[in-house]
This record gives sequence, structure tokens and C-alpha cells, in this order.
Amino acid sequence: MQKNNTVANNKPARIGKGNGCPHYKKCGGCHLQNMTYEEQLKFKQIKCIKLLGKFGRVKEIIGMENPTHYRCKVQAAFSKNKTGIISGIYQSSTHKIVPIDTCLIEDSTADEIIVTIRKLLKSFKLKPFDENQMTGFLRHVLIRKGYYTGQIMVVLVTGSSLFPKSRSFINALIERHPEITTVVQNINNKFTSLVLGDRNITLYGDGYIEDTIFNYVFRISPRSFYQVNPVMTTVLYGKAIEYMELSGNETVIDAYCGTGTIGILASGGAKKVIGVELNADAVRDAKFNAKRNDIKNIEFYTADASDFMVEMAKAGQTADVVIMDPPRAGSDERFMSSVVTLGPKKVVYVSCNPETLARDLNYFIKNRYKVKRIQPVDMFPHTNHVETVALLVRKINGE
Repeated sequence: MQKNNTVANNKPARIGKGNGCPHYKKCGGCHLQNMTYEEQLKFKQIKCIKLLGKFGRVKEIIGMENPTHYRCKVQAAFSKNKTGIISGIYQSSTHKIVPIDTCLIEDSTADEIIVTIRKLLKSFKLKPFDENQMTGFLRHVLIRKGYYTGQIMVVLVTGSSLFPKSRSFINALIERHPEITTVVQNINNKFTSLVLGDRNITLYGDGYIEDTIFNYVFRISPRSFYQVNPVMTTVLYGKAIEYMELSGNETVIDAYCGTGTIGILASGGAKKVIGVELNADAVRDAKFNAKRNDIKNIEFYTADASDFMVEMAKAGQTADVVIMDPPRAGSDERFMSSVVTLGPKKVVYVSCNPETLARDLNYFIKNRYKVKRIQPVDMFPHTNHVETVALLVRKINGE
């Protein structure tokens, strides 16, 4: 594994206290910009200690050396006001668009491309989508960038499949931004708060990009889940792999496996990895990623992870490690009960919400497990969010 360039003792850049972003008070996305970055890390550390300290020592949070422009997935909504076409993000807890040209946490190239698209709409006499009337053309723009590969995907989310002068529009966009490697039109003609619809049309390039984590390559399509902060993803997933302490003889289950990222990273040190995911599209991407990296010791199943592990236990099968990376709502008792039934020696819990992590750890310590390590990671500087990797080990009789 490559050495990460973000350690807890690095001195972060002094930004914050609202001194760098003119949209801070209107946007509401970066809740902690009233603090310097050093203060933000202390705030998150104290939060994790309050919630998780009863389970054991909470290690010092790992922050970023350069906590700006880290988001490699950027979304912009489009609309119209008295001044003309606007693009930006929804104000926190509202559906009101805050016009933004540049954002301190978004990739700078992505911001520039969005501004160009807004100008091209006017040149090509294309209108933004009106959600109330369900008329118009462009609803959103989604841009995904491969941090390590430099590849860029632009997704134009439109209200219908009709795209007047599409070839000329794409040519004009590529001429201004030759770094773009693919452009996809996504059709979302429903009255919904969801950004993406179900149908994609590739207008330029392959319809996907690739990026790397350590030495593994991953395909990123418009609807793929992929962490938005690639620098800290290597830190977060690196800690998860470290906590597994793999020797080459273990069977690892990657529950909530998505497109197989953590499981693929673990495959190099394990005897066998089993990925389980209910989303069939994600499993298809996971299988592709495994093949792309020539990994032979990993299998993916489209199934409910709880049922899958219970059936394994009934069949007398075992696993040495279970990786769980649930959504912000955390896990549920049914899933955790299935983990306990299977009885792996270790559980590595990757959490994006310390509140639900604390709740779930309580369940495990009541059911034959103890918490050995707790490591917070700052994946989203300037926001309230904090990721945590926790290691649980099964208690030996008498403990």
C-alpha cells in the first residue's frame, strides 16, 4: 500500500471562520466554517469521544493537509431568476438555489466546467428545467473526476431525451475543456428530489471514468457509489484493511459491498473475499472491477446480507472477518444478529455517523464482542460529518 499523506500530527492549513467563502451564510453546506480547521478537528474529536469514548480510547482524528477543493463529485442545479440562468447548490434544508461559480470544497475544474455549461445554455438557447411546469431542458449537472487518473465525466441531467443540436453543444464544451473524457446525458422526467433518472445516453467517450485506490483500478459510472474525497478514502480504507490484520488465510465477508471497493482492497491479503449487496447494478460493477483488476479470490452475490450470513451459519460455514459499511442510518438489529450468528473473529465497522455507530456498538458488546480500536477520519472538512473505523473482536470464553 502506498503511504498516505495525511497524518494526525500534520499542521492543517488555516482556513475557516467564514473568511474564505462568500457563500458561507447563504449556502449552509459547510456548517463549521465559523471555525479554523484546527478547531474543526478538535470539535469532531470531542464529539467522537463523547459518543464513543465509553467503548475505549478514541484515537486522534486524522485530518487533511489541504482541506480545500477535495470533492471530486460535484453537482449543480440549474434554474432561472430575474438576472437569467443560474446554477449552484440548494440552500441547506430548502429547495432554493444559491448561485455559485466557485466553491472551496469542490474540485476547481468541475466548477469551471459548470460555469461553461451555463454560458453554453444561453448561446444555444436552451432553458433550464422548471420543476413546477415540468418544462425546459437542463435540470442538473453532475461532474465526477478521477483524482489519480485525471479523467473527467460530465453528466447532463435533462427533463427529456430531446437534446437540440447536441453534437454542436458537446463539441463546443469539449473545445473549451479538452480535459473532459466522457459526456453522458441522463434523463430524469419525474417530479422528484432525486438528481439522476434511470436512463443514460453516452454522448462522448466511454460513458464512464476510472480512478485508483492504492494499486487497484475502479470504474465510476454516473450512478456508481464512489467516495467523493479520494485523498481521505485511502486513509479510511487503509485503516479498515490494517485493522483486519490479514495473513493470507482468512475468509472475509464484505457486507453492504456496493461496487466492491473495500472487498477488492482486502483481497490482496485474504484467502477469500465474499461480497454481498442487494443492488444488482452495484454487483455488476463490482464483478467488472474484480475482473478489471484480475482478482481471482473474490465472489459477489446479489442478496440480502443478513439472510446470506444466516444461511452460511446454517450450512456450517464460517468467516474470519466481516466488513460492514452501512449508510448514515447505521445497521439494523436483524443484520447485526446475523453477524453474531455467523460469529466472525473480527468485525470492521466503517461508519459515517458516530451517533448510529455508538448505538450499534452497544448491540455488539452485549453479544459476545468487544471494541478494540476506534479511529475517526475527517472525510468532509468544514462539515459536521465524521467517518470512523471501529474494530470489534469476538470475546473468548471467560472474557
